[in-house]
Amino acid sequence: MAKAKKAEEKEAPEADGAGEAAPKTGFLSKKLIVMAAAALLVLGGGGGAWFFFGKKHDEKPAPVVAKPPAFLDVPEVLVNLSGTGTSGRAQFLKAKIVLEVADQKLADEIKPVLPRVLDSFQTYLREMRSTDLEGSAGLYRVRDELTRRVNLAVAPSRINAVLFKEIVVQ
Repeated sequence: MAKAKKAEEKEAPEADGAGEAAPKTGFLSKKLIVMAAAALLVLGGGGGAWFFFGKKHDEKPAPVVAKPPAFLDVPEVLVNLSGTGTSGRAQFLKAKIVLEVADQKLADEIKPVLPRVLDSFQTYLREMRSTDLEGSAGLYRVRDELTRRVNLAVAPSRINAVLFKEIVVQ
């Protein structure tokens, strides 16, 4: 029986010891979390301070200088319009057109294909009626279509815009 009492005494402290071990582990894990959070806060604060105050950029970026565009005059275009006017007579369109390109080098590349550009202008403008050219919206549509046709003719080069110097419907 004496052995049985000693065995019970040994088991009892183990049960108490196991109960104490659980709070120690909880305390250690809380302590570890607090230390990790503090370390993260210090590292984050140091990194933020270095980012905002550490390195001064004395060098200013070079200002971007935009090149002025180049303009390429297209020979005057004179075409008869499709259909007849209100008076029953044939109508004509006379246009002086300028192509806006990025630089003079591109203008020099486009000059050899200018006959192809003129052909596409003539083909398109001959199909126009005088009512298609009425108002600013009509001219805007014509300008967009001419720009598209020029870009197809001069591909892979590209123009910025088609500008009208003069446009007369008679």
